[in-house]
Amino acid sequence: MATSSRRRDYLALTKPGIIGGNAISVLGGFFLAAQGQIDPWLLLATLAGLSLVIASGCAYNNVIDRDIDAVMERTRSRPLVQGRLSVAETLRFATLLGVAGFGLLAAFTNAVTVGLAAFGFAIYVGAYSLWLKRRSEYGTLVGSFSGAMPPVVGYCAVSGEFDAGALTLLVIFCIWQMPHSYAIAIFRFKDYEAAKIPVLPVVRGISTAKHYILGYIVAFLFASLALSVAGYAGPGYFAVALVMGVYWLYLAMQGYWTTNAERWAKRVFGFSILTITALSVMMSVESSLLPATPLMAALG
Repeated sequence: MATSSRRRDYLALTKPGIIGGNAISVLGGFFLAAQGQIDPWLLLATLAGLSLVIASGCAYNNVIDRDIDAVMERTRSRPLVQGRLSVAETLRFATLLGVAGFGLLAAFTNAVTVGLAAFGFAIYVGAYSLWLKRRSEYGTLVGSFSGAMPPVVGYCAVSGEFDAGALTLLVIFCIWQMPHSYAIAIFRFKDYEAAKIPVLPVVRGISTAKHYILGYIVAFLFASLALSVAGYAGPGYFAVALVMGVYWLYLAMQGYWTTNAERWAKRVFGFSILTITALSVMMSVESSLLPATPLMAALG
């Protein structure tokens, strides 16, 4: 029983929900670049390798954030906070995961992919977790580059280069992170305030955050549609991106007349996950089933 409990604690360190969500976006980027020509071993190595790297980053984050996790209601039951795992045990586990993940990527993908994964890891663990998260409202913006890496890594594992398609994915997922994160900060406002984390809603107020959420969703809508306009994705993706983006924008506008900001923010947050999942799925399905268009071939 004790062994089973420790396994659950080690698993909790990796934040499985984050890994699962990122796995979907990895698949989206991979299939988008592959255009139906799937190498199953490359796919498996990319997915497993990056998942291990993300798990490693999350475990390191548990060590870095253990003091503020003890203050925040949603995180105070984490293994390190409760003393069920030690810092030393967690650091060994995080390092093992990272070595295994980067080893897989290095053995089966390419230098561009490994470099991008390392960049995302360094941003999340170093620039964001160790420094900006506690010191600046711009930590969210810098951290968005890390959150945007999974689909780009999936794409570059196939393409072997950081081209216009990879850049478009980076922009889409970076922009998406912002309203998604601000919504979390609004409905978790008391937690962030108690932990003295300077997220935008705490620093500038919820009303200002609503303006930023609306603006970023407008930018996201145009960025997501650009993937089809540039020829990297087809009409099915375009239709889904348009419908999801417009409705997400409608939800954002409701923030200006809502009487319950917390409930509104939870809806914006929930739909943000649905939106990015739908887009990632459409990248996968459409690119796998349909042959590349002449424009795609020319761009490739």
